Amino acid sequence: MDPVIIVGAGPVGLTLALALARQEVPSVVLDEGPGEDEPRLARTVVLREDTAGLVERLTGVPLAEAGLHWAGWRSLRRKQVMREIAFDDDTGPAPLHIAQHVLTGALRTALAGEPLAEVAVDSRLDAMEQERSGVTAHTRGPKGTWWRGSFLVGCDGPRSTVRKLQDIRFPGRTAVERHAVAALRTELPWPEESVLHRLPPWRTSGPSAGEITARPLPDDVWRLDWLLPPGKDLVTPELLVTRIRETLAGWGDGTTPPYDLLDTGVHTVHHRLARRWRAGRVFLAGDAAHLLGALGTQGLDEGLRDADNLAWKLASAWHHGPHEALLDSYQAERRAVVAARLRAADQALPLLRGGGGLRAYVPGSARGNDALLTEGHLGRGALGAPGTYAGSPLAPRHLEGEVPVDTAPGAPVADVRVTAEDGSFVRLRDRLGRGALLVVLVAPGTGVWDRKHWVTAGVMPRLAAAVSALPHAAELLVAESYPGAAAHTVLLVRPDGHLVTALGGVRPADLYAAAEATLGGPAIAQAEAEAGAH
Repeated sequence: MDPVIIVGAGPVGLTLALALARQEVPSVVLDEGPGEDEPRLARTVVLREDTAGLVERLTGVPLAEAGLHWAGWRSLRRKQVMREIAFDDDTGPAPLHIAQHVLTGALRTALAGEPLAEVAVDSRLDAMEQERSGVTAHTRGPKGTWWRGSFLVGCDGPRSTVRKLQDIRFPGRTAVERHAVAALRTELPWPEESVLHRLPPWRTSGPSAGEITARPLPDDVWRLDWLLPPGKDLVTPELLVTRIRETLAGWGDGTTPPYDLLDTGVHTVHHRLARRWRAGRVFLAGDAAHLLGALGTQGLDEGLRDADNLAWKLASAWHHGPHEALLDSYQAERRAVVAARLRAADQALPLLRGGGGLRAYVPGSARGNDALLTEGHLGRGALGAPGTYAGSPLAPRHLEGEVPVDTAPGAPVADVRVTAEDGSFVRLRDRLGRGALLVVLVAPGTGVWDRKHWVTAGVMPRLAAAVSALPHAAELLVAESYPGAAAHTVLLVRPDGHLVTALGGVRPADLYAAAEATLGGPAIAQAEAEAGAH
């Protein structure tokens, strides 16, 4: 069968290619560039726990060695400290800050050693055709040619050629926020902490800088962002240097400390959402499908989640034939999550960026605003937390044995320690992304037994038989405990780490029905419906 064509060699396209390869699906990545990325320390990304874990699983690279996990978070308003968070087991995992070219380089290196993936450099898409059996794409460049694929995914950014060739509208708002950006090597009073300073008390040059963000990178490098007022005021080098000096002096003892200016830029945030994310065998992902990023949120997080969601569904279609309900669920799930994130940001923007007036004097408003911004920057709450697929068309219905646990159906699972079928201890998320469903039995006490003792005891033989009868490949794991789960609870987890259901005990019929729903419903019924339609 033909490979999947991926248009665009940014982090999302490269991640998708690696995710498909892990599920034994070949791909070709059409890269319009030369195959390497310009080092830019003013162009960085913040990854949350789930997206950083996804990249680490695919590349085998500990990203903490290439980026920096924040030691803490600090928000200031004028001269007042509004919030301080030191990241630990109680406060939650620290976000990872990494230069985008470093992240992309790790993905490219991993892909170079992957026999199932090919990267075609200097290949810019200019035409495509699709029919019922596949997709054909044409590229121009030194090696312009036609490519034949089973599916095509546009990961080609905000100006996506794939989206334009499919005539998919991309409505939204332009220049929601603008930031002047500088990367510099210096010492700040808060080593390895990320800092948000609203309404700094010192006088700034030019238009007021009402908000400054400082995010640390390795080797005493910091990325500083100054929120610019609405409009298109030119950010001159002189103005930027003045702001750097004023900001560093304001955070210090009144004098500007030594610093090395490494890179500068202007970051403009747009909010847009494609009307459709699927057109037959063509899909959109990442910035080609959505643009977001106001109030500290990170668009790349959502792009990587797109790739994770789509990869296992394309892998199922590639190996077993297209199942329309399963492929349609990509748009239904991911577009709904991103739309909710955009709505939350658009609702918060007038409150946070509306200026003074009576709103500034409402008791508690400053702390409420700080809480909203903290959510966006730390990947929590409505502005930043990973989305759930509770309303997914793949969600099973009417399971008699369903029981509640601390993870809601459709939400990402907790990363507990589990015992694999070979007796080894691993993290649950380490088993994701292989194309198989995960079935997790919560069995207190099994962690101290040798596998040969518990694998044939109690409910295990019956559960193993039920797992082997599922309509899709599945891996059976055992956990000592899971948040909110009683003993003998059985969890069904999707290949992208979202909980399908939790069942009270071994219930083969419910487990089968849930697995079948996760795959889009009975394939036979779908085939009959399609035959009837023709």
